Amino acid sequence: MVMDSFGIGASADAEKFGDLGADTLGHIAAARPLHLPNLARLGLGRAAAASTAAPILDLGYDGAQTGAWGYAVEQSLGKDTPSGHWEMAGLPVSFEWGFFPETIPCFPEALIERLVARCDLPGILGNCHASGTEIIAALGEEHIRTGKPICYTSADSVFQIAAHEDHFGLQRLYDLCAAAKQEVDALNIARVIARPFVGEAAASFKRTANRRDLTTPPPGETLLDRLTDQGGTVISVGKVSDIFAHRGITRTHKAPDNMALFDALLSETSSAPDHSLTFANFVDFDMLFGHRRDVPGYAGALEDFDARLPEFEAALRPGDLALITADHGCDPTYPGTDHTREHVPVLFFGSDIAARDLGQRDSFADMGQTIAAHLGLGPLAHGKACL
Repeated sequence: MVMDSFGIGASADAEKFGDLGADTLGHIAAARPLHLPNLARLGLGRAAAASTAAPILDLGYDGAQTGAWGYAVEQSLGKDTPSGHWEMAGLPVSFEWGFFPETIPCFPEALIERLVARCDLPGILGNCHASGTEIIAALGEEHIRTGKPICYTSADSVFQIAAHEDHFGLQRLYDLCAAAKQEVDALNIARVIARPFVGEAAASFKRTANRRDLTTPPPGETLLDRLTDQGGTVISVGKVSDIFAHRGITRTHKAPDNMALFDALLSETSSAPDHSLTFANFVDFDMLFGHRRDVPGYAGALEDFDARLPEFEAALRPGDLALITADHGCDPTYPGTDHTREHVPVLFFGSDIAARDLGQRDSFADMGQTIAAHLGLGPLAHGKACL
């Protein structure tokens, strides 16, 4: 269960990323009291205290621990979504992604010329670094009037295209993004993201759940590949299948928001066969609250997630192993709108897991190695098992 962007304190190399002092959990808790008794019972408070060398946060629980807790340090060279997920699946990213400069325009002229000609476009709008919701509000009406898609980027290695589901067409947007991915591969851009929206005016524009991420395939074997190659099942809940370029995935279950994703997770958990991995990403923490610097919204989403954990625990069977973690930080109190370089929680639990301190894990890959050992897959190339 990946709580997308839920960092618990700046990494030692955070200054290199401009993220010195970032702490997603700590700064939300400082802004208002958090009631997260189930995460605290699993060891979140202790993991955060070890990560930041600060006192244990009061999260509304002071009883015995029921999970194995620790925190992990990212070894990948970026702080983006694919790098975090691939590393936790046993494949740290040892190369630098390509990025677009913070200029206007930000995209190479030749790239846009090729894309416009290839997809028979009247041109594009945007061509800058921007917040997705803000640029849709600013340019959505012009997009509807002219038919020009809205193209923008961020501090991540990403080319994003926003277009109206009806006026532009959802399948046309997907086709455009597929062409764009081919065009940006030479620039080593990790993802092209389709950002469809609806509404007829700036005040009513709303992004839909039909987002699609076109991601560069992992450059080596992951936990997902190993499991499916050995006859196991990998169930993606949310955008996980997109992040792994649909490689090593048996089936995918999409849903529009965190609570619907939790419903999907419960459904898949109850029916998942033996020798399987159910891999869920809860994107709202990042997309709706971290990037938008919405501290109250992030806090509320954390409490909503925490309140449903007993349902998930009740669905676990003897011998099941569960993990809650994150892929990077996105401190909603930090300047800008970008991800933050942080440690992530490592919370393992299940009927056979004794409460214990796992300490600092020197790579996210330790999580994948632990799951590989649990499933009897043989050792992955990176990471050390925690349990």
